[in-house]
Order: sequence, then structure tokens, then C-alpha cells
Amino acid sequence: MSRSAEYEDVYCIGCGAKLQSEEENKAGYVPSSVLKRPAEELEEIYCQRCFRLRHYNEVSDVELTDDDFLTMLNEISAKDALIVNVVDVFDFSGTLITGMQRFAGTNHLIVVGNKADLLPKSLGEGRIRQWMVERLHEVGIRPREVVLTSAKSKDSIRQFMKVLDEERNGRDVYIVGSTNVGKSTIINQIINIATDSPDVITTSYFPGTTLGSIEIPLDDGKNIIDTPGIIQRTNLTHHLSRDDLKKVIPQREVKPIVYQLNERQTIFIGGLARFDYLKGTDKQPFVFYAANDLQLHRTKLEKAEELYEKQLGQMLNPPSAYTAQEFPPLKRHQFTIEEPSDIVVSGLGWVSIHEENTKVAMWAPEGVDVYIRKAMI
Repeated sequence: MSRSAEYEDVYCIGCGAKLQSEEENKAGYVPSSVLKRPAEELEEIYCQRCFRLRHYNEVSDVELTDDDFLTMLNEISAKDALIVNVVDVFDFSGTLITGMQRFAGTNHLIVVGNKADLLPKSLGEGRIRQWMVERLHEVGIRPREVVLTSAKSKDSIRQFMKVLDEERNGRDVYIVGSTNVGKSTIINQIINIATDSPDVITTSYFPGTTLGSIEIPLDDGKNIIDTPGIIQRTNLTHHLSRDDLKKVIPQREVKPIVYQLNERQTIFIGGLARFDYLKGTDKQPFVFYAANDLQLHRTKLEKAEELYEKQLGQMLNPPSAYTAQEFPPLKRHQFTIEEPSDIVVSGLGWVSIHEENTKVAMWAPEGVDVYIRKAMI
């Protein structure tokens, strides 16, 4: 019997998550060597996440199950607090928690669009923010503030902290979001800016549960509560290996790529998605927005299926040759463009189309969201 199975009621003394050594990205993780210690020593153990926060002022992201996440959101709705929903502005709808207004209850809500530095600088913050407000209103979310940040920029985080201080009105702050939106990086920056102390005290928000939230104390006795991230299973990143994620999640300003396509031409975005121009004007531009490290390949529509079958994991990479064997089959989604629009693959990027009466198809792994939206750019 494994040590973690033998001591089922051993919890992190920082965040309250049950200790486990099987999954590093889940709450309560500790190296397996820790769970081999005598039982009496396990009564004073921090999980790896709390240990790094306590000794290095560094917050790392962990994941929640769907049920635990809903439990956490329901608990938050009963609190008197400021709720902050962090989204990835480059993957806005794919990382937005659409029921957030309901879970916030009567609490004030702020939506933070992180990774604003990935969008073309020519857009301007005012235009991006207005676009976000319109998309939020479409799903019934009416936040007190919409804030743009770049977790890499201390000046950007300082502006965000100023908004927090103005809006929280002496209350706790709960920061929620999906995985990979940069939530923990934001909190790390807040810690670095706000404290010189090498010892940040952690306490348990849900003692004795697997929810594993971390409290970061504020000067007035209230806390910023960092909650574990929710996995968006309709997001492409859910289907990728760690190595593939490095190529798919943009790390710097995305450079748009323009293709002048004739009817019945296809563009592959690595081996992750496929775009078909079906019918429209003789030749028109299509603008692709995805991580700069992804390779795009053009071919004729009639050759696309054969190319994908032969080159998936090879020329059409990512996915890598190893992960291609288990990669979900691509599913076709067809659209007719009536106004300037983006065709979005959740977790990957989008194609911008501006000509009316254009028929296109987007292929993405089965289970991944593909949708049309008003053009961002």
C-alpha cells in the first residue's frame, strides 16, 4: 500500500489540501519521498505549492475537478468579497467563466484580460477593452471594471493593484480563472511588489478539503485568495503535451500572417487545425493569429486529407510524432461570413475574415470549441 493511501487524512498545513504525490499539477502535491516519512512528521507538512509560496514568494497554478470548482464558486457567492475573474485576452471566450456573474452573487466583479501584450500594439487598450465589454455583455456579465494587464509588466500589475484597492472597499479579494491564463504569475508579481518579507503566511480557506486555495494577507487584515484553476475541456490546450503547449501558448506579441487564397485552398495550422476557403471572391486575404512558433502550410483542398494523414506529427507539427498517435480526429465546422468576423479555435487562435458572403470551414480536434465572433481587429 502506498504511503499516501495509508494516511488518507493527512493535509497540507498551509492550504488544507489532502497530500498526494501522483499528479504535480493538482492540489496537495508533494514529492513521493515526503510521504515516506514517519506518520508523526506528516502532521507538519506543506504541499509543494505552499512551500514555494512560504519560502520563495512564488505561487504556482494547480487544477480543480469540475465538482470542486463549482463547490468553490458556490462558497464564494456567499462571501462579502470582491471577485476577480482573470481571462487570457488572446483566448478570451475559451478562458472566460461564463457563469461568473451568477456565482459572484451580489458581490462586485472585475474581469481582468491578461496577456494584453500578445495582441498587436496597433490595437490600443481602449479598443480592446471596449471589445471585451461587448463580448461580456453578450453572455450576461456586467463587471464593475474591465482591466487589461500583462503579468510580465510590473507597471501593468501596479495599475491593477490600484483598481483592486479602490474596488475592494476593505473586503477580501477572490481571484479565479481557468488554467494557463497567467493567474499565478499575476499573484507572484503582486507579492513581489507588495512585500519584502521572505515569509508569506498561508492559511487554509477550506481546511480539511481538496480545494487548496491560498490566502495572501493584506495590511488591513483581509486577504487575496488565490484559487486553483479550472480546466476548460473544450480548450485545445487540454489535449496537448507540456512540450506542445510551449509552441501553442504565445509568449510574445503575435505577428499576424496574411494569406491571399483562391477558392478551394487549405491552410494547416501545424497539425492542430485546418482552414478551408470554400467559396467567395476570386482571391481574398485571410489573416491568421496564432503563436509565432506554429508553422502554417498551404495546400489544395482536394489534397488536404491525404496530407494530414501522411504528415501529422511530421511536417504538420505539433502535435509531436509521439502525441499524434493519441490526438483526437479533426471535426469540420462550416461558416458563412456576413460581416467582418473571426473564426476561433479555443486555445489556439483565430482567422480574421472581412469579405461578405464568404464560405469557409474550420477543422479542429473533436471536443474543442470552434465559433464565430465579431472581429477583434
